[in-house]
Amino acid sequence: MHLSASTPLRGSLVISGDKSISHRAVMFGSLATGTTEIEGFLPGEDCLSTIRCFRSMGVRIEQRGSSVTILGRGLRELMPPAEALDCGNSGTTTRLLSGVLAAQRFSSVLTGDASIQRRPMKRVITPLCAMGADIKSISGNDCAPLSIRGKQLYGVHFNSPIASAQVKSAVLLAGLYASGQTTVTEPALSRDHTERMLRAFGAKVSTGSFEGRPAVTVSETENLYGTEISVPGDISSAAFFLVGASIVPGSEVVLRNVGINLTRDGVISALRAMGAKIEVLDVRNEDSEPAADLLVRYAPLHGTEIGGELIPRLIDELPVLAVAAACAEGRTVIRDAAELKVKESNRIHTMAEGLSRLGAKVAETEDGLMIDGGAALHGGEVESYLDHRVAMSFAILSLVTDGEVKITHPECVNISAPTFYEDLESLRN
Repeated sequence: MHLSASTPLRGSLVISGDKSISHRAVMFGSLATGTTEIEGFLPGEDCLSTIRCFRSMGVRIEQRGSSVTILGRGLRELMPPAEALDCGNSGTTTRLLSGVLAAQRFSSVLTGDASIQRRPMKRVITPLCAMGADIKSISGNDCAPLSIRGKQLYGVHFNSPIASAQVKSAVLLAGLYASGQTTVTEPALSRDHTERMLRAFGAKVSTGSFEGRPAVTVSETENLYGTEISVPGDISSAAFFLVGASIVPGSEVVLRNVGINLTRDGVISALRAMGAKIEVLDVRNEDSEPAADLLVRYAPLHGTEIGGELIPRLIDELPVLAVAAACAEGRTVIRDAAELKVKESNRIHTMAEGLSRLGAKVAETEDGLMIDGGAALHGGEVESYLDHRVAMSFAILSLVTDGEVKITHPECVNISAPTFYEDLESLRN
């Protein structure tokens, strides 16, 4: 795909459903008794992998675009799958399903594509085995495929070394089946969609702190109950348009119904720290998953430092924030982000490589990037490494380069944002 510099971005977009919330809505609806209705579901490849896995375990799921109806089987009535469960490219599916499958009355295998088979699973294997689970990496490298033999589980207090919603959620899902209580503490508060949604499905969940660290506790649960879930727009998808409008002179864009959960809104804070003009309008659903319209206008950006407790709130948005940094005056430092190395690609390396090819001044560090903005940006060819957020980030950068940008495997955006290119084009017309 060849992309080139843009006229101002103008107009409005309804942002597609949040990927993290869509995954969880399908999982919890499948594990509940009764019917769950989901509106705003994201029909991206990752979330469709979650649907396929639960269909393979006997759950009746009807999906019509962004509407999904699930006739749940209950926590303990999943059927043994006839073959390995294929999670595709989805780390969320792989890690959260590990927590569910660890307590079932059957054995199973979780696998996925080449990327999933390189991503670290020891981070969920360790706490789940501490609860009594029997999980083994078939290849012996702590990655998928995973062999899981269902066992009786026991509640634990897991002190997570990293702030990871996937790790936390895997343990909490196992905790639904474990005798007693299960508590997870983490060094900083990761996204809390699991805690919020478990309450909506009737689970007993409490949140607070333990020795100064965020903590969440779940009790053994007999039943979850089907409900109605409205999925807000994904702020991770909105981030690309927030940056695009911020760097293209004359732009003014309204992004509709974007989730602004406080554990996910770090990209707004970071961009404002760089001088971006972003207004939050018409906040709603504050008691469940808050959403709002975001108005963003072009503004000259300047460098900043992004690190510390802000990182868990914007880990998926760091690639496109690196694009913003390349377009800003002065130096931007991204630190405390070593987690980027174990995403769909090593995003520290892939972003540094691609930005450098297009003329940006960027250096990799052990846990992030150092970018000196203001360099003349030109066209060229960049590798997506089949990483959806990398491909979309370079598509946004192409809006301001002198010359066309060619992105390899641009179709990988279908993992999280199937309408990304047409949405972007709609703002350019």
